[in-house]
Amino acid sequence: MKYRKKIKLKNTYSPHYSEKKPLFSEKEVIFRSSGKAMVFKISSKLQLFVLALFILIAVWSSYSYYMYNKSGRIILNKDLELVETRDAYVDLMSDFVAIQKNVDEVLNSMNSNNDKKIDKYKKQAMIVEDKIKQITAEKEWADGKTISDKANINEVILQRDLAAAERDALKEQLQQLEIAVQNIKKAELEVFKKVESIASNEIGKIKSAFSKVNSSLRQQGMYFNPLANSKKRESKGGTFIPDSVIDLQDEVMKKKIGDIFKATDDLEYYREVAKYVPIGKPVWSYWVSSKFGVRTDPFNKSSARHKGIDLASRQGNKIKVMAKGKVIKVNHSNKGYGNLVVVDHGNGFVTKYAHMHKIYVKNGDYLEINDVVGEVGNTGRSTGPHLHYEILYRGKPVDPLPFMQAKIS
Repeated sequence: MKYRKKIKLKNTYSPHYSEKKPLFSEKEVIFRSSGKAMVFKISSKLQLFVLALFILIAVWSSYSYYMYNKSGRIILNKDLELVETRDAYVDLMSDFVAIQKNVDEVLNSMNSNNDKKIDKYKKQAMIVEDKIKQITAEKEWADGKTISDKANINEVILQRDLAAAERDALKEQLQQLEIAVQNIKKAELEVFKKVESIASNEIGKIKSAFSKVNSSLRQQGMYFNPLANSKKRESKGGTFIPDSVIDLQDEVMKKKIGDIFKATDDLEYYREVAKYVPIGKPVWSYWVSSKFGVRTDPFNKSSARHKGIDLASRQGNKIKVMAKGKVIKVNHSNKGYGNLVVVDHGNGFVTKYAHMHKIYVKNGDYLEINDVVGEVGNTGRSTGPHLHYEILYRGKPVDPLPFMQAKIS
């Protein structure tokens, strides 16, 4: 049996790790002097206290430095504001003096009945002014001469500002006036345009009626020219345009007004001519029983020429003239035309009204449009109550129906 030899091992190296201490662990301070050593222990609480004290001192120092700088800026700003306030006060005082002078001038020009109130106001103003001057003298902000000089300057500036304000107000009023004038001008042009349009439309209606009339005249080889058939003797001149219009500087307005005068002048002329042309229906209620031209005679049944148009109507219905004229013939008879009225309208137009029941006019009477000449009847060569209506132009009978169908208004 073998025995193992016991080997005695040497002590092996084992490293020693120191334990990590807290930041504010207890610390020792050693002082050596004269071969002696003194140990002072600083506890954790003392270390924290010292650190806190140091931080507090640092914060207080920073705050004190900040407040010192801020106080300096505040004092500087207050000094600047004080200077500005003093300057503003001097300006205010000078303005007060200037206004006081102006108010004195106004008050002196007022009625003497208000003397008591004026004196009271002056006394109050003087008290205020004295107080302000007293404060000025105490604070030594400005002397009386400075205020007086500045007051004179401010008074001039005030007068200049008032004049400028008045000038600006007048300029604004002038601009508003110019705008108003332009608006009025625009409105006037619109009115002129409307008037010219109305006049042109009315002239167009009259020309249309004359065109209808000429359709009847052309059948007889004739033509009515209203521009060559004036009722006025010694006709002369042109469109009337007042001197005030001729002197206008605005050419647009001048031309438009000229056109208006021409249009209205033409309309007046056409209306005047139309008054003497028998346009319209002489009887309000009727029916055409026999037309103009060749027809079968109602008595002998043979072909015959009919010079007018028969308008059958109730006996007694009123007969009116459709144009101004003069009665040139009145005939009472039971033969032929029966009771007859003949009217000369001028410009070559003559109308005849036959078979009347009653006649209201006499020879030589002047008639206006829509004047009644008599009543529908059955006199003369007639088969029943009717109006035999004839229109003659330059002595020749023409068809009355187009005259009756034509309309002016």
